[in-house]
Amino acid sequence: MKIVALDVHRTFGQIAIHEAGTIRDAGRVTMEREAVLAFAKTLSRSDEVVLEETGNTAILVKLLAPFVRRVVVANPLQVRAIANAKVKTDKIDARVLAKLHASGFLPEVWVADPETERKRRTIAERTQLVSQLTRLKNRVQSILHANLIPGYDGKLFTQRGRRWLDDAALPDDQRRLVGRHLAEHDRLAEELAVVDRVIAREALGNTDVRRLMTIGGVNAVVAASVLAAVGDINRFSSAEKLVSYFGLNPRVHQSGDHAAFHGRITKQGRSHARAMLVEAAWSIAAAPGPLRAFFRRVQTKKGNRWPPLQPCAN
Repeated sequence: MKIVALDVHRTFGQIAIHEAGTIRDAGRVTMEREAVLAFAKTLSRSDEVVLEETGNTAILVKLLAPFVRRVVVANPLQVRAIANAKVKTDKIDARVLAKLHASGFLPEVWVADPETERKRRTIAERTQLVSQLTRLKNRVQSILHANLIPGYDGKLFTQRGRRWLDDAALPDDQRRLVGRHLAEHDRLAEELAVVDRVIAREALGNTDVRRLMTIGGVNAVVAASVLAAVGDINRFSSAEKLVSYFGLNPRVHQSGDHAAFHGRITKQGRSHARAMLVEAAWSIAAAPGPLRAFFRRVQTKKGNRWPPLQPCAN
């Protein structure tokens, strides 16, 4: 068996091969489908391929997996921490990957199945649309601010808010710019509605999604986002490991006989799923109940750093 390590870049991958205790450079492979397939055909069923997680990891795993025993995907952050070198080249990086895997010290990440990858792409599409909508809203607000126009007391992008915006004292060129932003906002909002319907249709037929929606503040989109990030829940042996995967566990520093110090959350892991859980937490904190009471206790303990919550209407 030999270990084939790939240091993957946008246009090429540097190859290093570990075999019989020795490492040798094996040139480069172009990051194009036909070139990767041609490279895969030179491998044997007993080989293992190692690469770091990148934007094109999923397609590389799909193309290489049928030709080798296993494709191992490494966590790039942890690899960097383990193998921090002052001299850094593509050849050295590929060699490091091969050495770490051969010695059993390679920090692996879970490779999602095709269905989970599809769900993640849909969630990522929705996230991009929401981000673009937010950017357009901020641009309209910045135009109002630049013209010393007080903010609208309500939701600016509703019909009533737009009528107010039509009457705002704006120069002709900036009014035209606002109109273009609003038109683009409406187009993206329609696309977002389509994506939300796709997510909702798939989510409501999933028993796990319906179970998560019994938690206050968790709607279909939040539940689908969390499940897409988790994938196979059986790969987590405990709830603590799942919390760590989302980066919601506190940092811990302890040395010698000193007491352990717990800091802020690590924020290491699936950032989008963590953001969705935070939104759900804010939503449930605004509604009466035990979780709101818990939020208030933490808020007071932290010195009331956040603005007070508005009471819910009956």
